[in-house]
Amino acid sequence: MDVYRRIEDVQPMKNTVLTIGSFDGLHRGHQEVIHEVVTTARALEKKSVVVTFDPHPKHVLMPQDSFEVLMHVEKKLELLEFIGVDTVLVIPFDYKFSQTSAENFLQDVLIKYFNPSHIIVGYDHRFGHNREGDSEFLSMHREKGRYEVEVVAGVGDQDVILSSTRIRNLIRDGHVRRASFELGWQFGFEVIVVRGAGRGHSLNFPTANFVPENEAQLLPKTGVYFARALIEDDIYYGMCNIGFRPTFGENDFVMEIHMFDCHLDDLYGETMEVQFLERIRDERKFDSTDDLKEQLERDRRFCASRINLYKEEE
Repeated sequence: MDVYRRIEDVQPMKNTVLTIGSFDGLHRGHQEVIHEVVTTARALEKKSVVVTFDPHPKHVLMPQDSFEVLMHVEKKLELLEFIGVDTVLVIPFDYKFSQTSAENFLQDVLIKYFNPSHIIVGYDHRFGHNREGDSEFLSMHREKGRYEVEVVAGVGDQDVILSSTRIRNLIRDGHVRRASFELGWQFGFEVIVVRGAGRGHSLNFPTANFVPENEAQLLPKTGVYFARALIEDDIYYGMCNIGFRPTFGENDFVMEIHMFDCHLDDLYGETMEVQFLERIRDERKFDSTDDLKEQLERDRRFCASRINLYKEEE
């Protein structure tokens, strides 16, 4: 897959099949659009193209909202390559670019560099300054650009249309298993292992403390999770705590994972992916460390009982 990080680096192409969007989370609805692009391109023996943005436009247009993303752009690129996309343009989104009109974006980027024979978008897609571009706008200009427009309907489940906003709310509420189903991939993110207070060792549940690699990463609700860590080619199941460790009267927010059958000594400073499989329970304060140890052992047994279910899906 060819990846361009600047518009001016693109070698002009001919007769492509193209789509545009932020595609945060690249959920099942997004994937439906991407699959249609790839399938159409292959049938017509043309190149499939995805034009996307980094950072997410909301970081530039609404910085006061502290917008949190579902996935890092590198994870998005991995999934796009897995689906079979030929070319991706990641446009560096800044305030100057945000002032580009829909017509200028269409003419000066999409047509100039990709000369699409087909533009395929989702039912609710909008682009350009003040979001003035949509499928109707593309259809109005198709004679000038000599392309066909296809609109892909939203993907629904249980009478609900899947969306990035809905999935964010699920994750914030701790419903990570449902969120992963709607995403079409296991929710998680790249993290950097950092040094912690060492309390896990004293409890006989050694943990790796971590922070997200992407500062704008959306985090799940506080609590205890059945989780797994992906370190290079290895997968380690375990349990993860997100919160403030109230039993010890601490105020600092901490994320830590106890991995079964994994030695942690060499992980400090390393990068790994942590995936959140199921939320087990709320974080709570225990009367003693012995009570906490008993609960942790119950958590461990529950998580261990779930491992085979997820191994079958690997």
